[in-house]
Amino acid sequence: MIRFMPRLLLTATFVFGAFAAKAEISIQEVTSPGGFEAWLVEEPSIPFVALELRFRGGGSLDLPGKRGATNLMVGLLEEGAGDLDARGFAEAKESIAARIGYDSGDDTVSISAQFLTETRDEAVALLRETLINPRFDEDAIERVRAQVLSGIRSDLRDPNAIAGTAFDALVFQDHPYGTAREGTIETVSALTRDDMVAAHKGALAKDRVYIAATGDISADELGTLLDDLLSDLPDTGLPFPEPVDVVTEAGVTVVPFETPQSVAYFGHAGLARDDPDFFAAYVMNVVLGGGGFEARLMTEVREKRGLTYGIYSYLVPKDHAALFIGSVASANDRIAEAISVVQEEWAKMARDGVTQDELSRAKTYLTGAYPLRFDGNQPIARILVGMQMDDLGTDYVTTRNAKVEAVTQEDIARVAARLLQPDALRFVVVGQPVGLGEEAPSQ
Repeated sequence: MIRFMPRLLLTATFVFGAFAAKAEISIQEVTSPGGFEAWLVEEPSIPFVALELRFRGGGSLDLPGKRGATNLMVGLLEEGAGDLDARGFAEAKESIAARIGYDSGDDTVSISAQFLTETRDEAVALLRETLINPRFDEDAIERVRAQVLSGIRSDLRDPNAIAGTAFDALVFQDHPYGTAREGTIETVSALTRDDMVAAHKGALAKDRVYIAATGDISADELGTLLDDLLSDLPDTGLPFPEPVDVVTEAGVTVVPFETPQSVAYFGHAGLARDDPDFFAAYVMNVVLGGGGFEARLMTEVREKRGLTYGIYSYLVPKDHAALFIGSVASANDRIAEAISVVQEEWAKMARDGVTQDELSRAKTYLTGAYPLRFDGNQPIARILVGMQMDDLGTDYVTTRNAKVEAVTQEDIARVAARLLQPDALRFVVVGQPVGLGEEAPSQ
Protein backbone atom coordinates (compact mmCIF):
# COMPACT_ATOMS: atom_id res chain seq x y z
CA MET A 1 0.00 0.00 0.00
CA ILE A 2 1.44 3.38 -0.97
CA ARG A 3 2.31 5.75 1.86
CA PHE A 4 4.71 8.59 1.21
CA MET A 5 7.30 8.44 3.96
CA PRO A 6 11.06 8.83 4.32
CA ARG A 7 12.83 6.01 2.47
CA LEU A 8 14.46 4.36 5.46
CA LEU A 9 12.29 4.62 8.53
CA LEU A 10 13.22 1.96 10.98
CA THR A 11 15.51 -0.96 11.52
CA ALA A 12 14.40 -3.62 13.95
CA THR A 13 16.90 -6.27 14.88
CA PHE A 14 15.91 -9.51 16.45
CA VAL A 15 17.60 -12.73 17.32
CA PHE A 16 16.04 -16.16 17.18
CA GLY A 17 17.52 -19.33 18.57
CA ALA A 18 16.49 -22.50 16.80
CA PHE A 19 17.96 -25.29 18.82
CA ALA A 20 21.65 -24.33 19.20
CA ALA A 21 21.75 -22.19 16.06
CA LYS A 22 21.08 -18.46 16.06
CA ALA A 23 20.30 -16.14 13.17
CA GLU A 24 20.10 -12.36 13.29
CA ILE A 25 17.56 -10.69 11.03
CA SER A 26 17.33 -6.95 10.51
CA ILE A 27 14.09 -5.57 9.08
CA GLN A 28 14.25 -2.33 7.14
CA GLU A 29 11.17 -0.33 6.24
CA VAL A 30 11.75 1.04 2.75
CA THR A 31 9.75 3.46 0.63
CA SER A 32 10.57 3.64 -3.07
CA PRO A 33 10.91 6.99 -4.87
CA GLY A 34 7.44 6.33 -6.30
CA GLY A 35 5.92 5.72 -2.87
CA PHE A 36 5.73 1.93 -2.62
CA GLU A 37 6.31 0.64 0.89
CA ALA A 38 8.19 -2.58 1.51
CA TRP A 39 9.91 -4.47 4.29
CA LEU A 40 13.38 -5.76 3.55
CA VAL A 41 15.73 -8.23 5.19
CA GLU A 42 19.04 -7.73 3.43
CA GLU A 43 21.34 -10.75 3.29
CA PRO A 44 24.13 -10.39 0.70
CA SER A 45 25.99 -13.60 1.57
CA ILE A 46 23.94 -15.65 -0.92
CA PRO A 47 23.28 -14.23 -4.43
CA PHE A 48 19.54 -14.83 -4.27
CA VAL A 49 16.40 -12.73 -3.71
CA ALA A 50 12.89 -13.69 -2.58
CA LEU A 51 10.11 -11.20 -3.29
CA GLU A 52 6.57 -11.45 -1.94
CA LEU A 53 3.62 -9.38 -3.15
CA ARG A 54 0.14 -9.44 -1.63
CA PHE A 55 -2.85 -7.64 -3.07
CA ARG A 56 -5.72 -7.31 -0.61
CA GLY A 57 -9.11 -8.32 -1.95
CA GLY A 58 -8.76 -11.68 -3.66
CA GLY A 59 -11.88 -13.68 -4.47
CA SER A 60 -14.07 -11.41 -2.36
CA LEU A 61 -13.83 -8.86 -5.21
CA ASP A 62 -15.71 -11.06 -7.70
CA LEU A 63 -18.63 -9.21 -9.23
CA PRO A 64 -22.18 -10.59 -9.03
CA GLY A 65 -22.57 -13.47 -11.45
CA LYS A 66 -18.80 -13.64 -12.00
CA ARG A 67 -17.83 -15.94 -9.12
CA GLY A 68 -14.46 -17.50 -9.81
CA ALA A 69 -13.21 -14.67 -12.04
CA THR A 70 -10.33 -13.65 -9.78
CA ASN A 71 -9.27 -17.26 -9.27
CA LEU A 72 -9.28 -17.98 -13.01
CA MET A 73 -7.49 -14.70 -13.78
CA VAL A 74 -4.70 -15.48 -11.33
CA GLY A 75 -4.30 -18.92 -12.88
CA LEU A 76 -3.70 -17.24 -16.23
CA LEU A 77 -0.96 -14.82 -15.17
CA GLU A 78 1.81 -17.30 -15.99
CA GLU A 79 0.11 -18.47 -19.18
CA GLY A 80 1.71 -15.82 -21.34
CA ALA A 81 2.53 -12.14 -21.01
CA GLY A 82 3.72 -9.41 -23.34
CA ASP A 83 5.38 -10.97 -26.40
CA LEU A 84 5.63 -14.42 -24.78
CA ASP A 85 2.97 -17.08 -25.01
CA ALA A 86 2.60 -19.68 -22.24
CA ARG A 87 5.42 -21.88 -23.55
CA GLY A 88 7.71 -18.93 -24.21
CA PHE A 89 7.13 -17.56 -20.72
CA ALA A 90 7.91 -20.93 -19.11
CA GLU A 91 11.10 -21.29 -21.15
CA ALA A 92 12.19 -17.74 -20.29
CA LYS A 93 11.79 -18.48 -16.56
CA GLU A 94 13.71 -21.71 -16.81
CA SER A 95 16.54 -20.10 -18.75
CA ILE A 96 17.34 -17.80 -15.81
CA ALA A 97 16.43 -20.28 -13.04
CA ALA A 98 13.64 -18.00 -11.77
CA ARG A 99 10.54 -19.17 -9.90
CA ILE A 100 7.29 -17.20 -9.94
CA GLY A 101 4.17 -18.49 -8.24
CA TYR A 102 0.64 -17.11 -8.20
CA ASP A 103 -2.24 -17.87 -5.84
CA SER A 104 -5.58 -16.42 -4.81
CA GLY A 105 -7.52 -16.63 -1.57
CA ASP A 106 -10.71 -15.23 -0.14
CA ASP A 107 -8.98 -11.94 0.69
CA THR A 108 -5.68 -11.88 -1.21
CA VAL A 109 -3.86 -12.41 -4.46
CA SER A 110 -0.37 -13.68 -3.64
CA ILE A 111 2.68 -13.58 -5.89
CA SER A 112 5.98 -15.16 -4.90
CA ALA A 113 9.19 -14.70 -6.90
CA GLN A 114 12.66 -16.13 -6.37
CA PHE A 115 15.59 -15.25 -8.58
CA LEU A 116 19.37 -15.04 -8.70
CA THR A 117 21.10 -11.71 -8.24
CA GLU A 118 22.83 -11.95 -11.60
CA THR A 119 19.53 -12.38 -13.45
CA ARG A 120 17.46 -10.05 -11.29
CA ASP A 121 16.68 -7.59 -14.08
CA GLU A 122 15.50 -10.33 -16.42
CA ALA A 123 13.37 -11.95 -13.70
CA VAL A 124 11.74 -8.66 -12.71
CA ALA A 125 11.03 -7.88 -16.37
CA LEU A 126 9.23 -11.22 -16.73
CA LEU A 127 7.27 -10.68 -13.51
CA ARG A 128 6.35 -7.16 -14.60
CA GLU A 129 4.87 -8.43 -17.84
CA THR A 130 2.59 -10.83 -15.98
CA LEU A 131 1.39 -8.03 -13.70
CA ILE A 132 1.00 -5.32 -16.34
CA ASN A 133 0.55 -7.09 -19.67
CA PRO A 134 -0.96 -10.57 -19.23
CA ARG A 135 -2.09 -11.96 -22.57
CA PHE A 136 -5.22 -13.86 -21.59
CA ASP A 137 -5.03 -15.80 -24.84
CA GLU A 138 -8.22 -17.69 -25.62
CA ASP A 139 -6.47 -21.06 -25.80
CA ALA A 140 -4.89 -20.42 -22.39
CA ILE A 141 -8.25 -19.38 -20.95
CA GLU A 142 -9.85 -22.62 -22.14
CA ARG A 143 -6.98 -24.73 -20.84
CA VAL A 144 -6.98 -23.19 -17.37
CA ARG A 145 -10.78 -23.07 -17.30
CA ALA A 146 -10.82 -26.83 -17.91
CA GLN A 147 -8.43 -27.34 -14.98
CA VAL A 148 -10.59 -25.20 -12.68
CA LEU A 149 -13.76 -27.00 -13.75
CA SER A 150 -12.10 -30.35 -13.11
CA GLY A 151 -11.29 -29.20 -9.58
CA ILE A 152 -14.85 -27.99 -9.00
CA ARG A 153 -16.28 -31.31 -10.19
CA SER A 154 -13.88 -33.14 -7.90
CA ASP A 155 -15.04 -31.00 -4.95
CA LEU A 156 -18.63 -31.95 -5.68
CA ARG A 157 -17.65 -35.52 -4.80
CA ASP A 158 -15.49 -34.67 -1.80
CA PRO A 159 -17.32 -34.73 1.57
CA ASN A 160 -14.79 -32.31 3.10
CA ALA A 161 -15.27 -29.77 0.32
CA ILE A 162 -19.04 -30.21 0.42
CA ALA A 163 -19.09 -29.63 4.19
CA GLY A 164 -16.94 -26.52 3.96
CA THR A 165 -19.06 -25.08 1.15
CA ALA A 166 -22.30 -25.85 2.98
CA PHE A 167 -21.01 -24.30 6.20
CA ASP A 168 -19.93 -21.13 4.38
CA ALA A 169 -23.27 -20.86 2.60
CA LEU A 170 -25.09 -21.23 5.93
CA VAL A 171 -22.96 -18.64 7.71
CA PHE A 172 -22.30 -16.05 5.00
CA GLN A 173 -25.34 -16.49 2.76
CA ASP A 174 -25.17 -13.97 -0.15
CA HIS A 175 -21.81 -12.44 0.86
CA PRO A 176 -18.91 -13.44 -1.43
CA TYR A 177 -17.60 -15.64 1.40
CA GLY A 178 -20.78 -17.70 1.07
CA THR A 179 -19.60 -19.42 -2.11
CA ALA A 180 -16.32 -21.06 -3.08
CA ARG A 181 -13.84 -18.60 -4.58
CA GLU A 182 -13.21 -21.10 -7.40
CA GLY A 183 -16.77 -20.45 -8.56
CA THR A 184 -19.35 -22.91 -9.81
CA ILE A 185 -19.50 -24.90 -13.02
CA GLU A 186 -22.07 -22.42 -14.32
CA THR A 187 -20.22 -19.22 -13.41
CA VAL A 188 -16.77 -20.40 -14.51
CA SER A 189 -18.12 -21.78 -17.80
CA ALA A 190 -19.62 -18.37 -18.59
CA LEU A 191 -16.51 -16.26 -17.87
CA THR A 192 -15.04 -14.41 -20.86
CA ARG A 193 -11.75 -12.77 -21.72
CA ASP A 194 -13.32 -9.39 -20.91
CA ASP A 195 -14.09 -10.74 -17.44
CA MET A 196 -10.41 -11.66 -17.04
CA VAL A 197 -9.32 -8.16 -18.01
CA ALA A 198 -11.80 -6.62 -15.57
CA ALA A 199 -10.77 -8.96 -12.75
CA HIS A 200 -7.11 -8.15 -13.39
CA LYS A 201 -7.68 -4.41 -13.18
CA GLY A 202 -9.89 -4.81 -10.14
CA ALA A 203 -7.55 -7.03 -8.11
CA LEU A 204 -4.01 -5.86 -8.94
CA ALA A 205 -3.84 -2.19 -8.01
CA LYS A 206 -1.47 0.15 -6.19
CA ASP A 207 -3.92 0.98 -3.40
CA ARG A 208 -3.85 -2.58 -1.98
CA VAL A 209 -0.36 -3.98 -2.47
CA TYR A 210 1.94 -5.14 0.35
CA ILE A 211 5.56 -6.04 -0.30
CA ALA A 212 8.42 -7.87 1.39
CA ALA A 213 11.85 -8.89 0.11
CA THR A 214 14.76 -10.87 1.52
CA GLY A 215 18.20 -11.65 0.24
CA ASP A 216 20.91 -10.03 -1.84
CA ILE A 217 19.37 -6.65 -2.53
CA SER A 218 19.87 -3.22 -0.93
CA ALA A 219 17.16 -0.76 0.08
CA ASP A 220 18.01 1.54 -2.85
CA GLU A 221 17.97 -1.35 -5.29
CA LEU A 222 14.66 -2.58 -3.95
CA GLY A 223 13.12 0.87 -4.30
CA THR A 224 14.14 1.06 -7.95
CA LEU A 225 12.91 -2.47 -8.56
CA LEU A 226 9.48 -1.73 -7.11
CA ASP A 227 8.97 1.38 -9.17
CA ASP A 228 9.93 -0.49 -12.33
CA LEU A 229 7.70 -3.40 -11.39
CA LEU A 230 4.55 -1.72 -10.11
CA SER A 231 4.29 1.88 -11.31
CA ASP A 232 2.05 1.05 -14.28
CA LEU A 233 -0.58 -0.76 -12.19
CA PRO A 234 -3.97 0.96 -11.80
CA ASP A 235 -4.09 3.41 -8.91
CA THR A 236 -7.23 1.83 -7.43
CA GLY A 237 -9.02 -1.48 -7.71
CA LEU A 238 -12.53 -2.71 -7.10
CA PRO A 239 -14.19 -1.72 -3.81
CA PHE A 240 -14.02 -4.24 -1.00
CA PRO A 241 -17.22 -5.96 0.14
CA GLU A 242 -19.01 -4.86 3.29
CA PRO A 243 -18.34 -6.67 6.59
CA VAL A 244 -20.69 -9.51 7.38
CA ASP A 245 -22.05 -10.38 10.82
CA VAL A 246 -21.75 -14.05 11.67
CA VAL A 247 -24.96 -15.16 13.36
CA THR A 248 -25.62 -18.84 14.09
CA GLU A 249 -27.78 -20.96 16.36
CA ALA A 250 -26.90 -24.26 17.97
CA GLY A 251 -27.97 -27.27 16.00
CA VAL A 252 -27.09 -29.67 13.22
CA THR A 253 -27.62 -29.36 9.48
CA VAL A 254 -27.27 -32.65 7.60
CA VAL A 255 -26.29 -32.77 3.93
CA PRO A 256 -27.04 -36.32 2.73
CA PHE A 257 -24.16 -37.94 0.87
CA GLU A 258 -23.36 -41.59 0.27
CA THR A 259 -20.17 -42.26 2.18
CA PRO A 260 -19.21 -44.60 5.06
CA GLN A 261 -17.77 -41.69 7.04
CA SER A 262 -19.46 -38.42 7.86
CA VAL A 263 -17.60 -35.10 7.86
CA ALA A 264 -18.65 -32.32 10.21
CA TYR A 265 -17.73 -28.64 10.16
CA PHE A 266 -18.71 -26.68 13.22
CA GLY A 267 -18.34 -23.18 14.60
CA HIS A 268 -19.69 -19.72 15.14
CA ALA A 269 -18.43 -16.11 15.21
CA GLY A 270 -14.77 -15.55 16.08
CA LEU A 271 -12.47 -12.61 16.81
CA ALA A 272 -10.86 -10.10 14.47
CA ARG A 273 -7.08 -10.21 14.30
CA ASP A 274 -6.81 -6.76 15.90
CA ASP A 275 -9.13 -7.63 18.79
CA PRO A 276 -7.34 -7.04 22.14
CA ASP A 277 -8.33 -10.55 23.20
CA PHE A 278 -6.92 -12.27 20.10
CA PHE A 279 -3.73 -13.52 21.74
CA ALA A 280 -5.58 -14.98 24.69
CA ALA A 281 -8.02 -16.65 22.29
CA TYR A 282 -5.10 -17.98 20.24
CA VAL A 283 -3.52 -19.58 23.29
CA MET A 284 -6.89 -20.90 24.44
CA ASN A 285 -7.45 -22.60 21.10
CA VAL A 286 -4.14 -24.44 21.37
CA VAL A 287 -5.55 -26.07 24.49
CA LEU A 288 -8.98 -26.68 22.98
CA GLY A 289 -8.29 -27.94 19.48
CA GLY A 290 -5.25 -26.34 17.87
CA GLY A 291 -2.45 -28.05 19.77
CA GLY A 292 -2.28 -31.41 18.03
CA PHE A 293 -2.40 -34.58 20.13
CA GLU A 294 -2.31 -32.65 23.42
CA ALA A 295 -5.44 -30.63 22.65
CA ARG A 296 -8.60 -31.43 24.58
CA LEU A 297 -10.68 -32.26 21.53
CA MET A 298 -8.06 -34.68 20.24
CA THR A 299 -7.75 -36.28 23.67
CA GLU A 300 -11.47 -36.66 24.26
CA VAL A 301 -12.65 -37.54 20.75
CA ARG A 302 -9.72 -39.59 19.45
CA GLU A 303 -7.58 -40.85 22.31
CA LYS A 304 -10.27 -41.71 24.85
CA ARG A 305 -13.09 -42.78 22.56
CA GLY A 306 -11.49 -43.68 19.23
CA LEU A 307 -14.12 -41.74 17.29
CA THR A 308 -11.80 -40.11 14.73
CA TYR A 309 -8.27 -39.94 13.39
CA GLY A 310 -8.16 -36.19 13.83
CA ILE A 311 -10.15 -33.21 15.06
CA TYR A 312 -9.09 -29.59 14.98
CA SER A 313 -10.34 -26.09 15.75
CA TYR A 314 -9.18 -22.80 14.24
CA LEU A 315 -9.47 -19.07 14.63
CA VAL A 316 -10.22 -17.67 11.17
CA PRO A 317 -10.03 -13.87 11.11
CA LYS A 318 -10.98 -12.94 7.55
CA ASP A 319 -10.89 -9.35 6.35
CA HIS A 320 -14.67 -8.92 6.50
CA ALA A 321 -15.74 -11.49 9.07
CA ALA A 322 -14.27 -13.65 11.83
CA LEU A 323 -14.97 -17.30 12.57
CA PHE A 324 -14.06 -19.84 15.20
CA ILE A 325 -14.49 -23.20 13.49
CA GLY A 326 -13.48 -26.82 13.64
CA SER A 327 -13.74 -30.07 11.72
CA VAL A 328 -14.00 -33.77 12.45
CA ALA A 329 -14.73 -36.95 10.52
CA SER A 330 -16.13 -40.15 11.98
CA ALA A 331 -18.04 -43.27 10.96
CA ASN A 332 -21.69 -42.65 10.22
CA ASP A 333 -22.76 -44.53 13.33
CA ARG A 334 -20.32 -42.63 15.58
CA ILE A 335 -20.46 -39.05 14.34
CA ALA A 336 -23.35 -38.21 16.68
CA GLU A 337 -21.22 -39.20 19.66
CA ALA A 338 -18.29 -37.14 18.35
CA ILE A 339 -20.54 -34.11 18.04
CA SER A 340 -21.84 -34.62 21.57
CA VAL A 341 -18.28 -34.65 22.92
CA VAL A 342 -17.41 -31.47 21.03
CA GLN A 343 -20.46 -29.76 22.48
CA GLU A 344 -19.48 -30.86 25.99
CA GLU A 345 -15.89 -29.64 25.62
CA TRP A 346 -17.02 -26.35 24.09
CA ALA A 347 -19.25 -25.70 27.09
CA LYS A 348 -16.65 -26.89 29.58
CA MET A 349 -14.00 -24.53 28.22
CA ALA A 350 -16.47 -21.64 28.19
CA ARG A 351 -17.37 -22.35 31.81
CA ASP A 352 -14.03 -23.33 33.37
CA GLY A 353 -11.23 -22.02 31.16
CA VAL A 354 -7.91 -23.91 31.28
CA THR A 355 -5.66 -25.32 33.96
CA GLN A 356 -2.27 -23.83 34.76
CA ASP A 357 -0.58 -26.94 33.40
CA GLU A 358 -2.48 -26.70 30.11
CA LEU A 359 -1.58 -23.04 29.85
CA SER A 360 2.11 -23.68 30.49
CA ARG A 361 2.27 -26.45 27.88
CA ALA A 362 0.48 -24.28 25.31
CA LYS A 363 2.93 -21.44 25.87
CA THR A 364 5.90 -23.78 25.53
CA TYR A 365 4.50 -25.12 22.27
CA LEU A 366 3.79 -21.69 20.78
CA THR A 367 7.00 -19.96 21.82
CA GLY A 368 9.21 -22.89 20.87
CA ALA A 369 7.68 -23.34 17.42
CA TYR A 370 7.76 -19.67 16.40
CA PRO A 371 11.50 -19.28 15.63
CA LEU A 372 11.41 -22.36 13.43
CA ARG A 373 9.25 -20.50 10.93
CA PHE A 374 12.17 -18.26 9.99
CA ASP A 375 14.12 -20.91 8.11
CA GLY A 376 14.90 -19.28 4.76
CA ASN A 377 14.54 -16.22 2.58
CA GLN A 378 11.16 -17.12 1.16
CA PRO A 379 9.50 -18.08 4.47
CA ILE A 380 10.83 -14.88 6.04
CA ALA A 381 9.47 -12.75 3.20
CA ARG A 382 6.08 -14.42 3.51
CA ILE A 383 6.00 -13.81 7.25
CA LEU A 384 6.94 -10.15 6.81
CA VAL A 385 4.27 -9.45 4.22
CA GLY A 386 1.69 -11.18 6.42
CA MET A 387 2.72 -9.01 9.35
CA GLN A 388 2.15 -5.91 7.23
CA MET A 389 -1.31 -7.04 6.20
CA ASP A 390 -2.20 -7.64 9.84
CA ASP A 391 -0.92 -4.14 10.68
CA LEU A 392 1.78 -5.47 12.99
CA GLY A 393 4.94 -3.44 13.52
CA THR A 394 8.43 -4.72 12.76
CA ASP A 395 8.93 -5.18 16.50
CA TYR A 396 6.26 -7.90 16.49
CA VAL A 397 8.94 -10.52 15.87
CA THR A 398 10.53 -9.63 19.20
CA THR A 399 7.30 -9.03 21.14
CA ARG A 400 5.20 -11.92 19.85
CA ASN A 401 6.48 -14.54 22.27
CA ALA A 402 6.26 -12.08 25.13
CA LYS A 403 2.59 -11.54 24.25
CA VAL A 404 2.07 -15.28 24.45
CA GLU A 405 3.88 -15.52 27.78
CA ALA A 406 1.80 -12.67 29.19
CA VAL A 407 -1.49 -14.55 28.78
CA THR A 408 -2.89 -15.66 32.15
CA GLN A 409 -5.52 -18.14 33.27
CA GLU A 410 -7.75 -15.19 34.08
CA ASP A 411 -7.33 -13.85 30.53
CA ILE A 412 -8.34 -17.17 29.04
CA ALA A 413 -11.29 -17.55 31.42
CA ARG A 414 -12.55 -14.13 30.35
CA VAL A 415 -12.01 -14.77 26.65
CA ALA A 416 -13.45 -18.30 26.74
CA ALA A 417 -16.62 -16.99 28.35
CA ARG A 418 -16.83 -14.27 25.71
CA LEU A 419 -15.82 -16.24 22.61
CA LEU A 420 -17.13 -19.76 23.10
CA GLN A 421 -20.89 -19.81 22.51
CA PRO A 422 -22.43 -23.25 23.07
CA ASP A 423 -25.85 -21.83 22.20
CA ALA A 424 -24.51 -20.71 18.81
CA LEU A 425 -22.35 -23.73 17.93
CA ARG A 426 -23.60 -24.91 14.54
CA PHE A 427 -22.67 -28.23 12.92
CA VAL A 428 -22.89 -29.04 9.23
CA VAL A 429 -22.60 -32.79 8.65
CA VAL A 430 -22.07 -34.37 5.24
CA GLY A 431 -22.72 -38.11 5.03
CA GLN A 432 -25.29 -40.60 6.27
CA PRO A 433 -25.10 -39.96 10.01
CA VAL A 434 -26.98 -42.24 12.35
CA GLY A 435 -28.97 -40.54 15.09
CA LEU A 436 -28.81 -37.04 13.65
CA GLY A 437 -31.94 -35.52 12.17
CA GLU A 438 -31.65 -33.02 9.39
CA GLU A 439 -32.51 -29.51 10.52
CA ALA A 440 -32.96 -26.36 8.53
CA PRO A 441 -30.62 -23.65 9.78
CA SER A 442 -32.22 -20.98 11.94
CA GLN A 443 -30.86 -17.58 11.00
